[in-house]
Amino acid sequence: MQYIKMFFKKFLRFLLKPLSFVPALLVMYMIVSFSAQDGVTSSQISGQVSDGIVAVLNEKLNLGFSEEQIAEYSGKIEHYVRKLAHVTEYFILAVSVAFPLYVYGLRGIALVLVAGIFCVSFAGLDEYHQSFVAGRSPSKRDVLIDSIGVILGITVTRIVGFVGRKTIFRPLANTNKEE
Repeated sequence: MQYIKMFFKKFLRFLLKPLSFVPALLVMYMIVSFSAQDGVTSSQISGQVSDGIVAVLNEKLNLGFSEEQIAEYSGKIEHYVRKLAHVTEYFILAVSVAFPLYVYGLRGIALVLVAGIFCVSFAGLDEYHQSFVAGRSPSKRDVLIDSIGVILGITVTRIVGFVGRKTIFRPLANTNKEE
């Protein structure tokens, strides 16, 4: 019975480990989809998100803004909302790339380099892709902003992985060595 249990554990790991890259592929698809939007559509979405942020703040903080004030403040934060979206989507990409690499045993500087180079290269390719989209243009500055998200995502993955290995998953790591 012990051998059957061990076989299923190993088979499950063999099956699930490659699937750990699926979230990264989905995030990459999402990023390319956002970049494929023409300039007008992209701007409208950013504007709607900015409007929503100001409207929620207005409501929750009882600021009493008029519709004109909401539109004015929304316009003032739209640029920052767009840049925060860059950081956020590349943070998510970095986590979804670095975590499976970590699961496969990549640690330390090797994890930082492989995941970092992959994600920053993807950011550069994505900006290049935007040069073919109406109303959009590539920006080196956006790649730098994306890189901030990448660095944060890899750092969080390393911290969570390290803490998890030392605490939550320590019993699992000990039984794996015995097998």
